[in-house]
Amino acid sequence: MTIKTIRLTAAQAMVKWLSVQMTEEGERFIDGVWAIFGHGNVAGIGEALHGIGDALPTWRGQNEQTMAHAAIAYAKTLKRTRAQAVTSSIGPGATNMVTACTLAHVNRLPVLFIPGDVFANRRPDPVLQQVEDFGDATVSANDCFRPVSAYFDRIMRPEHLLTCLPRALATMTDPAICGPVTLAFCQDVQAEAYDYPEAFFEPRVWRIRRPEPDPREVADLAEVIRAAKRPVIISGGGVIYSQAEADLVAFAEAHNIPFVETQAGKGANSWDHPLNFGSPGVTGSASANALCAEADLVIGVGTRFQDFTTGSWALFRNAARRLVSINLAGYDATKRGSLPCVGDAKITLGRLSAALGDHRAPAFDAQSRTDWRATVARVTAAPEADGAGNLPSDVQVIGAVQRVATERTVVMCAAGTMPGALQVLWQAAAGGYHMEYGYSCMGYEVAGAMGIKLARPDKEVICFVGDGSYMMANSELATAVMRRVPFTVVLTDNRGYGCINRLQIECGGAEFNNMYKDSNVEVQPEIDFVAHAAAMGAHAEKVGSIAELEARIVVARGRKIPSVIVIDTDAVPGTGAGGHWWDVAVPQAGGPERLERARAHYNQNAAEQRTFD
Repeated sequence: MTIKTIRLTAAQAMVKWLSVQMTEEGERFIDGVWAIFGHGNVAGIGEALHGIGDALPTWRGQNEQTMAHAAIAYAKTLKRTRAQAVTSSIGPGATNMVTACTLAHVNRLPVLFIPGDVFANRRPDPVLQQVEDFGDATVSANDCFRPVSAYFDRIMRPEHLLTCLPRALATMTDPAICGPVTLAFCQDVQAEAYDYPEAFFEPRVWRIRRPEPDPREVADLAEVIRAAKRPVIISGGGVIYSQAEADLVAFAEAHNIPFVETQAGKGANSWDHPLNFGSPGVTGSASANALCAEADLVIGVGTRFQDFTTGSWALFRNAARRLVSINLAGYDATKRGSLPCVGDAKITLGRLSAALGDHRAPAFDAQSRTDWRATVARVTAAPEADGAGNLPSDVQVIGAVQRVATERTVVMCAAGTMPGALQVLWQAAAGGYHMEYGYSCMGYEVAGAMGIKLARPDKEVICFVGDGSYMMANSELATAVMRRVPFTVVLTDNRGYGCINRLQIECGGAEFNNMYKDSNVEVQPEIDFVAHAAAMGAHAEKVGSIAELEARIVVARGRKIPSVIVIDTDAVPGTGAGGHWWDVAVPQAGGPERLERARAHYNQNAAEQRTFD
């Protein structure tokens, strides 16, 4: 039997294959490729991408890390149903992406990383930017990706594509092990020709499966839920990726169980649902934390029980409490001695509800939820003019955006003050919240906002970013201008790392090296963020009041380019509402009295930690 073949370079074969990997909706699973070319990918992958054209579009970024952040935000927004690829040169171009790959890995998000690699034939070794390991000739800079990739492979022969590409997509579309894939592509192999089977390039549909739970585990869960007097549901990001938002609400309503939402799960359901008590944990609402502290059964759905969710495991204080974990990953389902139920959230909630029948949990007190809503309204209210020239707080900035937000608004952030403040205070409409807080990567914000808007052009995207994170990475603002991707950046300038400065103080430390005023500098900086953003082509302006901020956000909705609105804020105030202890180690010896006081507070809270159920 003669097998029909087609002669292509390995790079041509890769992009051709990627262009025909489809979703059930008939769209490419890999939407396109972000690329910065250099030696290691310009001649091979670069030429192949040029040749395939719009069948697999190529987009130019400004920085390898941030263009990968855009790809991550795209995949997160589309609930892991589609993804993007990112390619770089060898050396620093590749290692620039390691942080982004780690971010995707922690958040379990699909991104295809294709860094160029050294010569497989080793003839010109060592090439420019090649990392040499004196004891291991097989090592290259791309080995940095190994521990932070869900699947890693090095393409050292053209025919390796026949096995590594299907494995890559299988990983990215598997809901249990989903994460970033790294295919380190040796630069000489990219250019090598091979006779590939024509059948390899036939379109293929990738389905995201929904694993059924074990009926015995469902029965076990139903039994403990029936016995519980004060159950609570913790709704995590897995609820969103399973598209089980409505199923969770239906389950909660049918069985009279209140729910709270983690950072990753916030916005799965509207803030105003009567069973939604807000967010739990370190930056949680008072109502959610009260509920969790009293709960005798904590039902995690699609959550990995991160320390911010659990108050560093000091939140769930009921001596009789049990943990239940509904999760696709057995790794997460068995954490901390949880009673596991391994399965898709949507399917499992349906099976569990059927097993419970007409069971309803005992009545609970909803007054704390009412009180909390009043607290949010109070702390986020617009400040009254006092004539003293006081700067607004970050919380008041949140209130300004909240008052002009619509059902189309998606707010996003990643690091600094705003993630915690938004989690505790933002009243999210369903689908209106995007937070990268698994890795909390400074510099994700601007690129992430672009990725969200590319995924959902019908939405209004508002990016909260502090001056510290903006200075970390802002260059994709120019990309968004070039591509006409509009979103609004609310840049709060508190002249330093205000969030960590407050943490430093809380842990008994002296104010040091966070705010510019406490840093070893000769001259205090005067950074003109408006001029900087405008230089990249964005519409940029500075506002002097909360009322002016509200007005400018509304005006920005009519633009076709990004808008940057700068406002000076006071670095000192926190949210003044909600919250819980966070385990940040305090020095055990030495130091002044302030450290001794902090240590006593630390010991008191650490005594409440329960590390195993």
